[in-house]
Amino acid sequence: MNNDQINTQEELSEVLQVRRDKLSKLQEMGKDPFKVGRYDRTTNSLEIKDNFEKFEGQNVKIAGRIMNKRIQGKAGFIDIQDQQGKIQCYVRQDRIGEESYSLFSTYDIGDIIGVSGEVFKTKKEEISVKANEVILLTKSLQILPEKYHGLKDQDLRYRQRYVDLIVNPEVKEAFITRNKALKALRSYLDERGFLEVETPILNTIAGGANARPFITHHNTLDIPMYMRIANELYLKRLIVGGFDKVYEMGRMFRNEGMSIKHNPEYTAIELYQAYADYTDMMEITENVIAHMAKEATGSTKINYQGTEIDFTPPWRRMTMEDCVKEYAGVDFSNINTDEEALEVAKEKGIEITPGMRRGEVINALFEEFGEENLIQPTFITHHPVEVSPLAKRNNEDPRRTDRFEAFANRWELANAFSELNDPIDQKERFLDQVRKKELGDDEACDMDEDFINALEVGLPPTGGLGIGIDRVMMLLTNSPSIRDVILFPTMKPIENNQNNNEE
Repeated sequence: MNNDQINTQEELSEVLQVRRDKLSKLQEMGKDPFKVGRYDRTTNSLEIKDNFEKFEGQNVKIAGRIMNKRIQGKAGFIDIQDQQGKIQCYVRQDRIGEESYSLFSTYDIGDIIGVSGEVFKTKKEEISVKANEVILLTKSLQILPEKYHGLKDQDLRYRQRYVDLIVNPEVKEAFITRNKALKALRSYLDERGFLEVETPILNTIAGGANARPFITHHNTLDIPMYMRIANELYLKRLIVGGFDKVYEMGRMFRNEGMSIKHNPEYTAIELYQAYADYTDMMEITENVIAHMAKEATGSTKINYQGTEIDFTPPWRRMTMEDCVKEYAGVDFSNINTDEEALEVAKEKGIEITPGMRRGEVINALFEEFGEENLIQPTFITHHPVEVSPLAKRNNEDPRRTDRFEAFANRWELANAFSELNDPIDQKERFLDQVRKKELGDDEACDMDEDFINALEVGLPPTGGLGIGIDRVMMLLTNSPSIRDVILFPTMKPIENNQNNNEE
């Protein structure tokens, strides 16, 4: 550790101690801010600024965090920040009293205060509040980072989102946009007769998708349990039970890699509609995402990192095999055996996995050569049976399924299909997944005997859809990372090396 670092730490420690000393003095005076209860605000910064004519000359009570402070003798200006923005307050000793002004002079940037006063405009035409009373509501014992260098470090911003929101208030806009989009999504489905439900997050079987689960242990039952990787199988049980339209939005958990598009816990919505198929789900997908974009941003066209993406329906449609033919140059209409497909995979540099078959080669070629070309919203349809264990087979070509994935900006946004409701076929596909797991595929589904029983009771023809909410939000908010649209993303813990300083 060099001398500059030591000096900076000493300076910080001294400043932090000064704040604690101020708190102690206030407590000795019987003015402990942490004992203050409620504070009755009458308005906020934005409402005052947007309706100045209404508020001019009126007394208001506002509250917020001190973000700037300029004291000159017996008067001073402060900027306080609430959820809606900032507003300037003018504080004079002769208005609030000598004792109160003396205390006010000791308040620090970061402290939370309540201000009661009169709305007016300064000589510089800035809308402000002329204080009649200033009350300290919370003493900040830390230092806001912008006092030194600003909170620019991305890792620190995600770890200390509460500070990020204070010193980078524009960050709030992404989460306000997210809220608008989620309201639009729910209202779209609610108005069409869908019922919002809740299903278990802890499961005894990791099912409903191909993914590696988080595993925990139930002490009383002495059994392993799994954080859900999808809520699909429970929602389909509800269709069996007689509900015609259901949806659930919530957290899913996958014990997989982390990237700008992946967080171990993320938000998804799944919905199911009886007597519908994958084409109905296509219509819902393009319309509901367009609706979310319009309600949250004002347009179905968005600009993402310099690229315009148009969500206006209808979206482009192409089969997975057509996509592979167009972008990988391989025509699978003439490739009918696993052996032929594996030869093509080798020629194209695709990794061969144990037990790999024709359909899995098609999917691998699509992922390698097709996805990168799907900038504008596109439906990729008719996935191979081998990679679609829960989807209904296509009547014209049983090697395919009535399934689609929706892509935009090269990302998968949604996955949907005509649900497989043949319990005999479903059991065979579960057994195939079990074989994959035995060959070392950690993401293969487990057998779910109760779900097979539910299908034997009878699942009507059903369309199902899952949408990755966080990726959609990245596009709607022009956010480069999934961590920008999750308030508290998963972060690797910081090791405490404070006692291991260099000699």
